Formats: sequence, C-alpha cells, structure tokens
Amino acid sequence: MPTARDPLADLRRIAYLLERAHEKTYRVRAFRGAAAVLGKLPEGELAARAKAGTLTDLAGVGDVTARCVVESLNGEEPVYLRRLEATAGQDLDEETRGLLEALRGDCHAHSDWSDGGSPIDEMALTAAGLGHEYLVLTDHSPRLTVARGLSAERLEEQLGVVADLNAGFAELGMSFRILTGIEVDILADGSLDQTDELLARLDVVVGSVHSNLKDEPEVMTRRMVTALANPHLDILGHCTGRLITGGRGTRPESRFDPAAVFAAAVEHDKAIEINSRPERLDPPKRLLRVALETGCRFSIDTDAHAPGQLDWLSNGCARAVACGVPAERIVNTLPAADLLAWAASHG
Repeated sequence: MPTARDPLADLRRIAYLLERAHEKTYRVRAFRGAAAVLGKLPEGELAARAKAGTLTDLAGVGDVTARCVVESLNGEEPVYLRRLEATAGQDLDEETRGLLEALRGDCHAHSDWSDGGSPIDEMALTAAGLGHEYLVLTDHSPRLTVARGLSAERLEEQLGVVADLNAGFAELGMSFRILTGIEVDILADGSLDQTDELLARLDVVVGSVHSNLKDEPEVMTRRMVTALANPHLDILGHCTGRLITGGRGTRPESRFDPAAVFAAAVEHDKAIEINSRPERLDPPKRLLRVALETGCRFSIDTDAHAPGQLDWLSNGCARAVACGVPAERIVNTLPAADLLAWAASHG
C-alpha cells in the first residue's frame, strides 16, 4: 500500500498557493478552514471518516477539500494541489531574480492580531521557509479600528509573544528571527498613532496614511514631511494610497509634492516603500523614478496579510529593476544587524 501523505499539510499548501496567486479569499479560507477543523479531530477519526465518506458531515469541510484529504490518505498528491504546483512557477528575468535573492527579509507584514488572516508563528515559519533571515511584524495601530489596530496594551502583549517565539526559534537552531514593528497611522497633523515610548522599543516602524486620502496636495505634503521628520518612523508605506485592482475596487493616488516628500526622506535617511501587493504596486513607476533621482533609500515589502502573500516580493523587485533601483539602496538587502542599526540611527 502507498504511504499516506499528510492531508492537513496538503490543505495548507493549497491555501498557500491560492494566496500567492491572489485568488479569491473564500477559496483560501475553504482549505485553511478545513485544515483547522480536521486538525482538532481525535486521533484516528480523520482516517475513519475518510473511509466512511463522512468528512463532509463536519462544518467547514466541503466536497473538494474532502476529496483532497482522501487522495492524501491514499498516498496520492491531491489533483487540486498538483494542478496548482504545475502553474506556480514565476517567470522572472535574471535581474529581477537576482534582486529577489539579494533581499534578506520583509519589512511589512500583518498577522491575525490585526487584519491578517494567520497567527504570528505561521507567518514567521512561512517567511523562514522562503529563505528570509527576518520578518518585521507590522500590525496596525489603534486608530485603524476597521483593521483591529493594536492598542498600547495589545502591542505590549505582542512584544512578549514575539520574544517567546524568537527564543523558540533559537532553541531549534534557526537563524531566523521576527523583528518587532508596527504599521503606524500617520495622523492628520503628521504625528504617529502610538506612544513614543512604545515606538522607541520597536525594531522597525512603517508609517502609512490611511485616512483623508483626498486631502489637498499642500496638506498631504505637510502631513508626510512631518511624519518623515519623526525620529521613530523608518519607512514610508504605500505613499500614494492608490488601489488599482482587487475586491475593494480602485482608488486614485493621493496628491502631494513628491520633490518635497522624497527630499525629506533623504534628509532624515528614511526609506520609501516599494509595496508589492498586486492591488497597490505603490508608488507608481514615475514616482519611483523621482524618488530614485532624489537619492532615497527603499524597502521592497509584501504588506502580506496571509502566508502565501509573503511570496509577492518579486512584484516589487520587478518594478525596482524596471526603474533602475540598485540593490545597495534597498534596506532589506541588509542583514538584520545592519537593518537594526540603520533604524536605530533615526532615534
């Protein structure tokens, strides 16, 4: 008899590949949810239900996920998984692949502590599996209530969780580590939506505008320049706030004076994010070129909200290569110690 595969691992792998391909969220949830339900069954019940054909009696397990489980238990790679694997390769040119391989980590990612879909440890282990040396955990700040932004108390609690996870990774001999961080809202007056004391304790701070995106250009410019001067901010996230596709619809770019904003980034040695989310791809290439000519540093990030999205860095790398951004101007090509030294220099 063929050796059974791990059906839960196969379901999670399917969810990962669907996320990476930017498929509909409900499809991802179907597989990840089924894995969660089946993972709670007593020993032996999964195999017994598969044999009896009663897997679909469980809430959260449908015909497709049940079929995948049966195929896995029979020692077969599920057909659904096999088809996804066959089309999962990324056709990258040599320069893009070279830049992707030069990246040491990702400076912008979310967990289920705010509006992400997966626990911190799952995000971290996925990043490690991709070959990252570090992942900066940047859940949202309190005023973004729609994204379950972290209060000071919850952020404090999260810091303890990250410390425990990093201790566990070290015990396993892993060189990977989670860096503490936040995607902090840039408020209307340019201040940052978290206490100075907590921001000072974080490894890397990404600051983004999420409100009043239709402000007049002079207002938005003053807001962003003020934020960039704040010693706690390290990276300016998705600077135009645009949406070009996706389930939330489209949204035009915020208007600001790019020369003034990018000059402030250079003056304070802050980085401009090259956001790799397919619905953002922010900044637009014309502004990316302006930032490059101004002398800015950059950070190529996924802004991942789920494990499969951590594999989106190639989107940002392709845009960086197209605009001639050299690897030495990208902060997440730095080893963790050098990245931390750069971020600490802002204080």
